[in-house]
Amino acid sequence: MEQALVIVWRESVEALLVIGILYAWLHRQGGQQHALLHLWGGVGAGLLLAGVLAALMALAGDWMSGPGGEWFQSGLSLLACALILQMVQWMARHGGQLRHQLEQQADSALQHGRLASLSLLVALAVAREGSETVIFLYGVSASAANQADLASLALGAGLGLLLGLLCFALLQAGSRFIAWRQFFLVSEVLLLLLGGALLMSAVDRASGQWMAMDLPEQLYTLLSEPLWDSSALLDDGSKPGALLASLSGYRAMPSALQVGLLGSYWLLAWNLLRQPRRVLQSRLA
Repeated sequence: MEQALVIVWRESVEALLVIGILYAWLHRQGGQQHALLHLWGGVGAGLLLAGVLAALMALAGDWMSGPGGEWFQSGLSLLACALILQMVQWMARHGGQLRHQLEQQADSALQHGRLASLSLLVALAVAREGSETVIFLYGVSASAANQADLASLALGAGLGLLLGLLCFALLQAGSRFIAWRQFFLVSEVLLLLLGGALLMSAVDRASGQWMAMDLPEQLYTLLSEPLWDSSALLDDGSKPGALLASLSGYRAMPSALQVGLLGSYWLLAWNLLRQPRRVLQSRLA
């Protein structure tokens, strides 16, 4: 549930940010009711595209069973992990220019009478956030063992949406409640931790398939032999340990492969984000 909450919370705020910037800009122009209709039409189209992707992924998951399904789930978890890295890097570099770029593109569409371009701009932005949410949630759902787990994920997604709406309202209200800089810093850290958890989930599923293959003994050791055991300090089977594992990829008895991949993930994240970054400083009017 916690993973779904973090994912939907962050993605819903980003989608609302795009919609809010364009809505506020159009509202300031005056007499743009027709353009506002195209704005909301683009929002609907973006949500529809994300829904279509969700349906296709659900169908693909139903078609696959056994080892093929395990590899499919593992691949989606890896894709979600890569998307988190890409998204965090993009937002760190371009977040400060997001408002200017959106308003510039909207102004160009209005100046040339291309309201369909405005709808397309919004649809693509919303579809991107929605598609990322679908992929992330599908990657997270790979660890769901039963209907109760799926219901917990759905509850987390619903709570994440409500939290996203609340955060957006507070961010819009001004820095006396919460500032954009602090929000994106905190959500960036949470997303990177979640990316590590998705990576470990993918490794767990792939390792289960590799262990069934005829591999050299050294590879079995790499896949299954724990480098240490921290269960006495924090067991990942306990409630606190399971929560940490779901949000960060923590393992009490990690294999050499898990340690190596998770270490490489954080090294890559650090390399992607170490350059001076432009953070989002603009606020919605």
